Amino acid sequence: MRVVIAEDNALLREGLVLLLTSAGHEVVGVAGSGPEVLPALLTHRPDVAVLDVRMPPGFRDEGLRAAIAARRELPGLPVLVLSQYVEESYADELLAGGASGVGYLLKDRVGRVDEFLDALERVAAGGTALDPEVVTELLTRRRDDPLDTLTPREREVLKLMAEGHDNTTIAKTLVVTERSVSKHIGNVLLKLGLSPSDSGHRRVLAVLAYLNNS
Repeated sequence: MRVVIAEDNALLREGLVLLLTSAGHEVVGVAGSGPEVLPALLTHRPDVAVLDVRMPPGFRDEGLRAAIAARRELPGLPVLVLSQYVEESYADELLAGGASGVGYLLKDRVGRVDEFLDALERVAAGGTALDPEVVTELLTRRRDDPLDTLTPREREVLKLMAEGHDNTTIAKTLVVTERSVSKHIGNVLLKLGLSPSDSGHRRVLAVLAYLNNS
């Protein structure tokens, strides 16, 4: 898998390069500041981009802006955004262009190598990978909407769906049967006004779209 990394912290950037190359991926480009990101992405057209949100010169949202611009130029470009903290508005903006091939992780998650690599591969394949803390923020901020009608178990299932997990993983996490998970998901989609006929990846995207736009 060909990867472009945008991270101003040299130590973390080199660590990411080492981690990804050790896992068998090819780092085709790196960027250390906001203005370098878009040219690197357009030049190398990677299979996936790993971008820090805040980069020089302003340390505000340069990485995020570059990611959004790149997805306009290269529709469908998979992007995994890293952030030091949960910044709800950034998650909103990233998801606004569609949830396909999008990830938003806290930097602490990089240290959990298997989780990070799994998230990266999921995003590169067109899936989603939202940090559990980000999903919690998106869920708990909602008030007076259909989410209030969900049972505690249905909210747990929705949270795991939004993180990008499949039915088997959800069942193992909650220690229930896959049949129970399917039933809960059907109830969630019905209560949120989403078609229960879609399954798998499309179902996850539908839920993420709801979370972003409601």
